[in-house]
Amino acid sequence: MIRDNQKFLSQIYAVFDLIFVQIAFLISWWLKFHIFATGEAHLTFGTYFLWAFVYGIIANIVGYIIGFYSPKRKKRFSYEAYKVIQVHIISFFGLISLLFVMKEIDFSRSYLLIFLSCNIVFVGLYRFIVKIGLKLFRKNGYNKQFILILGAGEIGRRFHQTVIQNPDLGFTVVGFLDDYRIEHDGENRHLSPILGGINELDIVLDEHLVDEVIIALPLRAHTKYGNIISVCEKAGVRTLIIPDFFDILPARPYIDTFADIPLINVRDIPLDELSNRMLKRLFDICFSLVAILLTLPLLFIIAIGIKMTSKGPVIFKQERVGMNRRSFEMYKFRSMKVMSQDTSDKQWTVENDPRKTRFGTFLRKTSLDELPQFFNVLKGDMSVVGPRPERPYFVEQFKEEVPKYMVKHHVRPGITGWAQANGLRGDTSIEDRILHDIFYIENWTLLFDIKIIYKTILRGFVNKNAY
Repeated sequence: MIRDNQKFLSQIYAVFDLIFVQIAFLISWWLKFHIFATGEAHLTFGTYFLWAFVYGIIANIVGYIIGFYSPKRKKRFSYEAYKVIQVHIISFFGLISLLFVMKEIDFSRSYLLIFLSCNIVFVGLYRFIVKIGLKLFRKNGYNKQFILILGAGEIGRRFHQTVIQNPDLGFTVVGFLDDYRIEHDGENRHLSPILGGINELDIVLDEHLVDEVIIALPLRAHTKYGNIISVCEKAGVRTLIIPDFFDILPARPYIDTFADIPLINVRDIPLDELSNRMLKRLFDICFSLVAILLTLPLLFIIAIGIKMTSKGPVIFKQERVGMNRRSFEMYKFRSMKVMSQDTSDKQWTVENDPRKTRFGTFLRKTSLDELPQFFNVLKGDMSVVGPRPERPYFVEQFKEEVPKYMVKHHVRPGITGWAQANGLRGDTSIEDRILHDIFYIENWTLLFDIKIIYKTILRGFVNKNAY
């Protein structure tokens, strides 16, 4: 049966969110009117406190509307952080609208910005601490939820192994039901026992505490699904289905509808949403402008170094394949001797490549040759983070040899990416790079971009495979 502690936990979260909003208010008031006080007249403490409480109520309501208080045991913290930002930005604009309607024109604008920032930081921080605490709590055997798996075949066994590998999620498999096996064989004997056949589901649910039933049956058994779901609903147990063809689905499949018929979108991409694209584009522009301004003296020094050490242009332009398979000219500092376009477009760079100049070797080893690509980002051809773009000649070759290679072109290519942040550069597996690229595409968040930039900087720009 479904335990009703989820509803209770949601209410506790809502109360604590409201409390942390008031903590954010107190800190914002202290920062604005004591630490950074300018001496100008302002509204009373009581007025600000009243509106901070109103803001907390708005944030609670918005949280319930957008699903912030739904169970998140199976989700990463990045999802929760995204929801925190979403809730408080929407609530912030709601508060501003109310202030306008109520003609509270003397509210400090700088206080409001501090208040918004404090809310995001403090609510996000306490949610992160709670997330870590709950994981440790569950890992030690508390707050468990119990799972019954229908189907002891490969799909069911793989799911069981995943549960074992993630003890911090707090799930325990009570057993399997299967019509064709009475016990596990060989290397699978360590798995939870097979408790009976599928037709004994109602008996097993009566005898065991079960929170979720996982249907892991082959596609040919779909005629049993209706009865299984009816039995589970009668017992008040949640039912989830693992599709027999889940291997070809993305990490986060999206269910769409067409005239009330559900459709599984096999390649749902977060950046297909306009709001996500706009957010990423705004971040790209801001980050690129800051990066260009900070490295401007270095750009001039590199340009002089190239001119003094070899003949030819400072900037090397090369055709690359970008988003939606559209070609664009990617900029790099020239690191090789001037050669024909055909040679540069069709020849792979190797270690100790004789085409490189001495100064160019240094640029490539330190990744400084990539700096002009921030101008590609400003133009809109590239993003700061994304799959690395490739030359058309190699794209035609890889799309025939590497499964799902062309999926990377659903988003803008990047200066760095999830593959590069994990050391997959130069002479490394194209297949591994594509797996990382697809994971990035299907799991994009702005926080994920920031994590990749951080990892890229942390690992350093010098890479043994960068040649």
